Amino acid sequence: MLDLALATMVSNEVISIITTLGYPGIFILMLLEGLLLPIPSEVVMAFGGYLAYSGILPSEIGIPAFILLLLAGSVGNMVGAYLAYMLGDYGGIPLILRYGRYVMLDKGSIDRTQFWFERYGTPSVFLTRLVPIFRTFISIPAGIAKMNRAHFLVLTFVGAMIWDSILIYLGYLLGPHWEQIISAFNKFTDLALAALAIIVIAWVYTKLKSRKALKN
Repeated sequence: MLDLALATMVSNEVISIITTLGYPGIFILMLLEGLLLPIPSEVVMAFGGYLAYSGILPSEIGIPAFILLLLAGSVGNMVGAYLAYMLGDYGGIPLILRYGRYVMLDKGSIDRTQFWFERYGTPSVFLTRLVPIFRTFISIPAGIAKMNRAHFLVLTFVGAMIWDSILIYLGYLLGPHWEQIISAFNKFTDLALAALAIIVIAWVYTKLKSRKALKN
């Protein structure tokens, strides 16, 4: 996770890009997040929701700002996730370990998402799209496992749309106070990490118990 100073700097840059570029900026930022760069989707989509609420992000050719915002974010995230999938498919773990540090991607994060994918298979691609941190990393194990690409894209897009819809709605609902979402999602991330740790411990315990039973 980003430290506070870096997180603040990244958030400020995100806000600047969206304010300057509008929908294309949202597409680019969510693509980069899907490609494992530390771009906080909570900031991108919640701030976008606030801009839609305030009328700064306009409707285009009769399409409401909410729909345009949702499409820009979800399609961008799907494209970025597919690029990450391709990294896993063609480069595998060695490539990730070699270059992952440049985008703050560590072995521990990959190991946790690898476990999640191996444990829950294809549905994990959809489920983890609703969990901070893991929502982007899951693309790599899916690529390494050479998951069906059409299934990967569909599950990724649907999961991204649900996640983005929630963030846009919260940004729209909170209006000028949209930044309250960030601290709330930081707590949610901590809970998600704790839950995953419990799952891993339970899985290891079950495996050890099974091996002990076989020996007896």
